Amino acid sequence: QVQLVESGGGLVQAGGSLRLSCTASGIIFSTKTLAWYRQAPGKQRELVATITSAGFINYADSVKGRFTISRDNAKNTGFLQMNSLKPEDTAVYYCYLVRYWGQGTQVTVSS
Repeated sequence: QVQLVESGGGLVQAGGSLRLSCTASGIIFSTKTLAWYRQAPGKQRELVATITSAGFINYADSVKGRFTISRDNAKNTGFLQMNSLKPEDTAVYYCYLVRYWGQGTQVTVSS
């Protein structure tokens, strides 16, 4: 069965950095578009960034210039490097592949 396992969340001060990872199993990772979403308390889940199998990348306007999405197909793993974090980045972050979701990882940014 398909599994997406995330790691790397935590508590960080504003201006700090975190790197999220998403490792896939049970699926051909290299041919799929990887996406990162986030959901803050009381808000809808929103798309943060995507990277296609060919390496084309898109970001939400709110994270452009601060977040970097990447992937290592040899390791079936995707990444989200988050720099210059702001309190409004606080949310549960999810990776998404095809129609599968990771379990989510909490990111909390203190002011």
